[in-house]
Amino acid sequence: MSWIKSIDYLQADGRLKQLYDRVRHPEYGIDNILKVHSLRPHTLLGHMTLYKNVLHHRENVLPKWYLEAVGVYVSILNGCEYCIEHHSHGLQRLLADDPAYLRIRQALTQEQFSTVFTPAFVTGLVYAKRLTIAPAEDLSALIQTLRTQGFDDGMILELNQVVAYFNYANRTANGLGVTTVGDELGLSPGDDEDPDNWNHQ
Repeated sequence: MSWIKSIDYLQADGRLKQLYDRVRHPEYGIDNILKVHSLRPHTLLGHMTLYKNVLHHRENVLPKWYLEAVGVYVSILNGCEYCIEHHSHGLQRLLADDPAYLRIRQALTQEQFSTVFTPAFVTGLVYAKRLTIAPAEDLSALIQTLRTQGFDDGMILELNQVVAYFNYANRTANGLGVTTVGDELGLSPGDDEDPDNWNHQ
């Protein structure tokens, strides 16, 4: 599951057990990327707070499927197989359209964005790549292009936070050897209306 020790649900107590009860799926349990935090429950709290609010919050304006696609692309750039697999399945569930999902997955893998994405969404993916592989680069011109293509500054912030979150999650998974063994792929805290509901479904 990972290169460091983790505590299973049945062995958890105290604060960790409380957090596990918030994130677990009643049938499939707890995703390995969350379980890897078990020796420091406060980092699990931080991870889930960030994840829920960045990707699964009712006040987001950008379509969730697009934010998920950005996450898959960032994960491809970072070579994070864990997040590629989980969030590709999540994207497939959101779209509920297998041919559309396969076109998007191919476009992300081959960087042929214009075949399936609008010009603004293409620019968003270019921004995601530049921020991921060259984070010190001046991206102000891309920000301005996003504005001219219809993104307001709140939407740009949403995009930025998804890119930043996935870089964090990718480095958590890659840096600790987290695998998908035993995970149910594509589960997420789907109740966007309640920011405190972390149950995966």
